[in-house]
Amino acid sequence: MAAAAQHAIPFSRPATPGHIINKIGFYGLGAMGYFMARNLARHRASNTGTSPLVVYNRSVAKAEQLRAEIGADKVQIAESAEQLVLECDVIFTSLASDAVVKSVYEQFASALQANPPTKNKILVEMSTIYPSLAGELDTLLSDIPHTHLVTGPVFGPPAAADSANLICILAGDYRSKKEVAHILVPAVGKKAMDLGGNLQKAPMFKLIGNSMILGTLEILAEAFTLSEKAGIGAPTAYELVKDLFPAPPFINYGRKMVTDEFDGLKGFAIDGGLKDANHIRRLVTELNSPMPVVDAAHGHILTARAIHEDQKHRGEAKYDVLDWSALVAGTRVAGGLDAFDSAQPAKVVKD
Repeated sequence: MAAAAQHAIPFSRPATPGHIINKIGFYGLGAMGYFMARNLARHRASNTGTSPLVVYNRSVAKAEQLRAEIGADKVQIAESAEQLVLECDVIFTSLASDAVVKSVYEQFASALQANPPTKNKILVEMSTIYPSLAGELDTLLSDIPHTHLVTGPVFGPPAAADSANLICILAGDYRSKKEVAHILVPAVGKKAMDLGGNLQKAPMFKLIGNSMILGTLEILAEAFTLSEKAGIGAPTAYELVKDLFPAPPFINYGRKMVTDEFDGLKGFAIDGGLKDANHIRRLVTELNSPMPVVDAAHGHILTARAIHEDQKHRGEAKYDVLDWSALVAGTRVAGGLDAFDSAQPAKVVKD
């Protein structure tokens, strides 16, 4: 296991003796961050015996939940973002939107400017952001001594975060990436990929990867809807998917579509999917690289969200938050089928 993990890291181990990382911090305990922070805290406690993971979340209840789950010996709760960034040597952030990311890093920069570090400090931005924001964050931190920014988005749904099977993408200062990679693998992910020194490359690659997932969702949604209209049925098409395309996105999202399991609290919330689709469409526009499948997926996400909002207004919504696989509602409605209930309305009868 150790040998496999080492093979999955594109960096040699940090030099010894050298800078010793005493404290690690984690800001953001959402659908992905909670699992990543939990696994990181457990791994450090069982393998390094160092100080507890320091966590901060705007809703303290999530931090308290994490501490209750794995113990106060493994998790320490910071009272503020400023405390987190000043006390820790490496700080990971996993946040919901570009606006939140910028706001948090402005807090970090203000605290560090008032109390300049005297030893290396690494900030690792793991959220899905638009690439140009990485440059803005770098500018915020550039005049603070000993401070390095690494962009480190991850690939994988919450289930992969839960099982520490994420793929970690890193860009930025080489030595900092080396430190970060050996913290994350195998504690949080199964593999680290080096995208070089340009901080924008990691978030750019994250959007490229998410465009593939969005394309997968759109292909499944269209094929399943056509199967229903043809009287064959989406479940039959899903059986073929499992045989022909036995990859996690096809199998996992296909299952959600055919079983109407659109709970965004257990998956990837549709608002996050819409944010990513908008980022991808902006990127392809800037680079003159058309991606019509993402345009189609974007429209179907909007349709699904609009229908869901109307259902919530009428008190008829099954889920508080939709998973982005619910974009199948767009193709279903376009085909004259019910948006979220595959058992309704009457379908073509098989011969």
